[in-house]
Amino acid sequence: MSSAIARAAVRGRHGAQDSPMADARERQSHRDRLLRWGAPVLIAGLALIAWELVVWWNQIPHYILPSPSLVLQSLVRDWGTLSASLLMTLQITFLALAVAIVGGVGLAVLFSLSKWVEFSLFPFAVVLQVTPIVAIAPLILIYVDSTYAALLICAWIVAFFPILANTTLGLNSADHNLQSLFELYGATRWQTMRFLRLPAAMPYFLGGLKIAGGLALIGAIVAEFAAGTAGAGSGLAYRILEAGYRLNIPRMFAALLLISLTGIAIFLTLSLLSHLLLRKWHESALEREK
Repeated sequence: MSSAIARAAVRGRHGAQDSPMADARERQSHRDRLLRWGAPVLIAGLALIAWELVVWWNQIPHYILPSPSLVLQSLVRDWGTLSASLLMTLQITFLALAVAIVGGVGLAVLFSLSKWVEFSLFPFAVVLQVTPIVAIAPLILIYVDSTYAALLICAWIVAFFPILANTTLGLNSADHNLQSLFELYGATRWQTMRFLRLPAAMPYFLGGLKIAGGLALIGAIVAEFAAGTAGAGSGLAYRILEAGYRLNIPRMFAALLLISLTGIAIFLTLSLLSHLLLRKWHESALEREK
């Protein structure tokens, strides 16, 4: 009975000591979150204020450098045109990203199962990566009858390699001791792939996905610049070209703002997805103690 009371007393002392430490860690975590989100917002706000003041003080014409307030007015006024172009660009971006995920992961699995296939095909994937998309986009637009399909191919080429390379690296980085254990217990190659190599490759794949998301948007924009198609099916790149030809610089800046915000939203969404998938088991997403 006395020993039970002593253990309870020890637990109570440890609990009393741990409580201030837990509170301190919670306060530090709250400060870190506030700094992570507050500092960029503060810097961006100060930059916009400085931009507005510079334009106002020097009386810079709007066709040379519009003020942030004028860009915002143009975004609101031309939202009907810009939003339709944004949807077109997003459609190409996400479809190209989806095709890159399917093709990149499938080919990476094939590479991990056969070194002959990897040695034979991987150099061609590298060729696609190192060839500037701005150089081959006009050729693709010539050889492919559908402009939409040509834009999709250009965006896919840019987004494909990061997913393929990162997933292949992840599949080849599975613990060799665990692979030997699977072989010892008679696991088939597909069982090893499903229960060992694919989970091991998940952080690498998600890292490549975050890169590929932004690259798919860049590929879509570059392809639209090369295509220069007009009409209802035009993306944001054409709106930028159109605004430049007409010296409607506030609309050009508004389109650029939409592209930037879209890229940030894609990165944050994929980062959140990565955190949700890895937070329970992978070191990169676990909460670190201070």
